[in-house]
Amino acid sequence: MLKIERGSAPWWMRAAIPVVAIIVTFILVSVLIVMADASPTDTLYQTLITPLTKRTGRLDVLTRASPLLLTGAAVAVAFSAGYYNIGAEGQLYAGAVAAAWLGPKLGNVPQVPAILLILLVGFAAGALWALPPAILKVRLKVDEVVTTLLLNSVMIFIVSALLNGPWRDPASGWPQSPEIAASAQFPRLFARSRVHLGLVVAVSVLVMLWWFMRYTRPGLELRAAGMGSEAARFMGVRVKRSVMMAALLSGGIAGLAGVGEVAGLQFHLTESISPGYGYTGIIVATFGGLTSVGVAIAGFFLSLIEIGSLSSSRQTGVPNYLGDVIQAVLLLAILGSFLLRHYRIRRA
Repeated sequence: MLKIERGSAPWWMRAAIPVVAIIVTFILVSVLIVMADASPTDTLYQTLITPLTKRTGRLDVLTRASPLLLTGAAVAVAFSAGYYNIGAEGQLYAGAVAAAWLGPKLGNVPQVPAILLILLVGFAAGALWALPPAILKVRLKVDEVVTTLLLNSVMIFIVSALLNGPWRDPASGWPQSPEIAASAQFPRLFARSRVHLGLVVAVSVLVMLWWFMRYTRPGLELRAAGMGSEAARFMGVRVKRSVMMAALLSGGIAGLAGVGEVAGLQFHLTESISPGYGYTGIIVATFGGLTSVGVAIAGFFLSLIEIGSLSSSRQTGVPNYLGDVIQAVLLLAILGSFLLRHYRIRRA
């Protein structure tokens, strides 16, 4: 006789959580597809397989993955420390604002120093925008979920004020900033594609984050603070310092995503430069189990879903917000599946 009891789940059950979440997601989404008078098999095939069979589709997936990997990494490092940063969207825009401000001034700077400088300034801007809620959390114990979420709207209003004010294009009248210098623009990784250096930056950040969290003392202390602040404090970990470091590191990485959108794709700042990459990063980090390897897999998977949903909309007539529905259902399925971690099956 088998019995379900509370306790730490075995490794195979923990490894099955993402698989269970994906299966449950596609079952629920299939019901919605049927309600839209479309075939679930054809729609899911167009979403998950068709983009990978064409060069343009594969390149589009890589392009979309760049900001998702960075925002996913940003959220993961914060959540690992027990700091629930919901402000990656605003921090992304902060990095984009910094890139749009500095980029036009780098015309006489060689390409390599210009790119390094714009990345550094974007990282600093994202970290600076993450600083106020981190201070409120550490010193006054104000809920960071509320403060980081509200600052997203504040940053978007700042961007709108800049683009409709001093940064408005005087020639066309469009609400966009002046184009950044050619030396500050990210080079393309493949001919006739939009895949740019930002993908290399994103993968490099994940590799460095994996090494930092696994093999350095500050990274181990950061994880210890997330597992249990009181126990970590008893072991000598300076929890407030770890939380502050995680918040600033998270904001800086999200700022790099904004730099990539300005320097790699748009070459100027617009109000719609991010279609919600910061919020999608929460799903990426959660689905990836807050690990670098998991974030990489989840980032490419959700990028495939976003690109594939556009293809399936054209081919099957399903509304083009299918990708948003899949992401929302996937997040709920993951959160529900995480309950399995606290139960185990044994023979009675």
